[in-house]
Amino acid sequence: MLLTSAVAAVALLAAQASAHGAVTSYVIDGTTYPGYEGFAPATGPKTIQRQWPDYNPTMTVTDKKVMCNGGTSADLTAPVKAGGKVKAIWKQWTHAQGPVMVWMYKCAGDFKSCDGSGKKWFKIDQKGMTAPPLSGTAWGTNDVLKNLYWESTIPSSLAAGNYLIRHELLALHQANTPQFYAECAQIQVTGSGSAQPSGDFLATIPGYAPQSDPGITVDTYGSKATTYTPPGPKVWTG
Repeated sequence: MLLTSAVAAVALLAAQASAHGAVTSYVIDGTTYPGYEGFAPATGPKTIQRQWPDYNPTMTVTDKKVMCNGGTSADLTAPVKAGGKVKAIWKQWTHAQGPVMVWMYKCAGDFKSCDGSGKKWFKIDQKGMTAPPLSGTAWGTNDVLKNLYWESTIPSSLAAGNYLIRHELLALHQANTPQFYAECAQIQVTGSGSAQPSGDFLATIPGYAPQSDPGITVDTYGSKATTYTPPGPKVWTG
């Protein structure tokens, strides 16, 4: 009986792992950087990605873990030119309904003192639902399901400096049970740009929208809505 229970527990853990996902590497301006993998991130190579403890989702937008999946530090930093490409890569992803959102945060100084606090987060890219129905596959997360990557362009006018880049998948396959998956990496933007977003483009994470936001609580199988707006501010393109 004990052996059976132990086997069942291992099977459950494996099922939980396979149902979820996280960014596990990056390609930035043509250079590949490893990320963390599995449930033992401390055994992986040094990386630009802020360490996360597991694949499990964050369930509320106000949970501190929603910022960087619990990650607070990384050993390395990747340089990227303003106007350059950042590709995040997943080894696994299983959910077809939900938006992809890519955020950045300008650090005031070095990365050790950069905790992501304050109303300084802004979106540089996102894709929600491009065609109904809500239960269909015209979603950003379905692109990740098919391709296992998401590539974005750093705004060409963005001011140089140290930034966190945050890739967020919001899985909406269960009504009123949103699942937030987000990881952060450390990048150093170079170039002669001087632009910075302000006002309505900025948000605080956690809490960039209320949990009751229609973009978070939508019932993708029960709702008859034909449009969808991702939660949080609009995308800033420079």
